[in-house]
Amino acid sequence: MQINIKTSVKNQKVITDLTKKLPGDTKENVIARIALGYSLAQGRKFTRDEYELYDSQGKEYKDQILFDADYKEYYIALICQAYQINKANEDLAKLIKLHIDHGLILINKYFDEHEDSTIFDLLMIELNRGVGALENIDIPFDPAINTNQHIKKESFSGPINIKIGYDLVTGEDISFCFNNTKLYNNPHIAVAGKSGSGKTQFAQEFMSQLHDVTKNKTNFLFLDFKGIKEEDKRKMQDFFDSTETTFIDAPNVPFPLNPLSFIDNVNNKNKLIGINKFVDIIAKYANLGKKQQQTLKDSVVDAFNSKSNNEYPSLQEVNKILLDSVGDRRDSLTEIMERLSEYELFQSSVEDSCPFLNHNYYLSLSGDLDSSVRFTSVFLIINYIFNVFSNMGNAEVVEGYQSMRYVLMIDEAHDLFREKKSLEILEVILRKMRSYGVSVFLLSQGISEYNQGTFDFSQECETSFLLQINDLANTKAINKFLGLSEKESKSAIRNIEKLDNGYAISNVKKYPKANVFEVVQYWKEHQ
Repeated sequence: MQINIKTSVKNQKVITDLTKKLPGDTKENVIARIALGYSLAQGRKFTRDEYELYDSQGKEYKDQILFDADYKEYYIALICQAYQINKANEDLAKLIKLHIDHGLILINKYFDEHEDSTIFDLLMIELNRGVGALENIDIPFDPAINTNQHIKKESFSGPINIKIGYDLVTGEDISFCFNNTKLYNNPHIAVAGKSGSGKTQFAQEFMSQLHDVTKNKTNFLFLDFKGIKEEDKRKMQDFFDSTETTFIDAPNVPFPLNPLSFIDNVNNKNKLIGINKFVDIIAKYANLGKKQQQTLKDSVVDAFNSKSNNEYPSLQEVNKILLDSVGDRRDSLTEIMERLSEYELFQSSVEDSCPFLNHNYYLSLSGDLDSSVRFTSVFLIINYIFNVFSNMGNAEVVEGYQSMRYVLMIDEAHDLFREKKSLEILEVILRKMRSYGVSVFLLSQGISEYNQGTFDFSQECETSFLLQINDLANTKAINKFLGLSEKESKSAIRNIEKLDNGYAISNVKKYPKANVFEVVQYWKEHQ
């Protein structure tokens, strides 16, 4: 499309005067391009009733003069984006003419009011305003786009049949295929059971079978909020060995991940959005103010700028730059960053992120860690997982079975539910991760913790397992947790009262919801 326009007669002189403010022998088409961008930056939108707002008796611009051939598409894209129209729209030339006239009037007015200013003063004001708008935008917990992500992750396509227990009457195995899309809308799982009920042993056996059935193509991260003692670790060594799981005892052993490596370190716009997300997570758990957040942003940006060959800075490098910038002043920002750096919860240098997602890990977070450090580090890991799989895109469904890439298992999930700052992140993960071939497996001591007022986490988990719990009187919550009808509820409540350790009822498909069954437990299955 050829775009030939004429400005208003009044703007013909304005163009000449403003061009004189540009350096050297700059041609009059340059100020027209600046005017176009300046007008759009002010958010002005023209309606059809305003199409004749300016006359067309002034400066004439032919298509090849108005736009540099190499950048014409960019200018057209600005209009198309602003008005949400196609580049073939018949009004495109008219809108370009209107915004050029409008921009010329605004720029001329600026210099009438700021006689000593230069065109570069005006441009710097607009550039800083634009960058500020990007930096201060309220970032929702959506994935940060990374067009330069080169992480390969295997997946398993086909039915993943897990033996979950034994029928008490027949003794037959009870199987559960959580990636069967004909039976289940999502692969998420919620388990409730008090301490000693057998839920952790059940979870371990689930992971053990997952490892075997998928031939270790569907990997997992087992997050343990309470941490385990050396004696418990020895008892679990067979589980670690048989599932090829690496045990990470935080903070004694760093997690093999750089939490900044989800950020696109090539595309500057995507990089800035990713940095904002990182800062937002730190801010949530350290209660940072706007000024502190900006200080952290600046430090992270400087850390990225200090690297070459698309390398990622470490938390230690960010912290060093931060401390240099604030001098002797100490506050909640420097405290959380110093702790994350000093504890060395994450490896300072990770050459390749692929091994992390293609292996199994058990992360034990010591209860001695400050809660802000524990929550921050956990959500830096979860944020990384969420962003990486989001950028991989949807996992395919093959013959009715969702291809599975990963399982994120969170033990003692009630600790996260009680932390209000975590709710938004967990809610988004449960709703969006299902299509990426990622299952979230939550374990909590009771069912009431799943319901957090405005959001019930168990309702985002298609399958629930109820083992022995303390809040047996909360029949309404039990019915909701298991999705029981009134008829099923009466029978289920009677059975729940008889539940012993190692037994459960569930809403798995093709098995009666009210029936009690013996759950599989790792130690029993591997005697």
